[in-house]
Amino acid sequence: MSTWIIGGLVALAAVLAARSIYKDKKAGKCSCGCSTGCSGCCGTCHSNHQPNA
Repeated sequence: MSTWIIGGLVALAAVLAARSIYKDKKAGKCSCGCSTGCSGCCGTCHSNHQPNA
């Protein structure tokens, strides 16, 4: 019985995380993970890079 409860809580956490990501993406927020390539990047992840010395 406890396995089902823990499994349900894990599934609920996954659904809530996916929902949050979906809502952020729909609202135009950027995670700056650059997973969409430079065309979908908000640019802040590249502005902090220092040139190699």
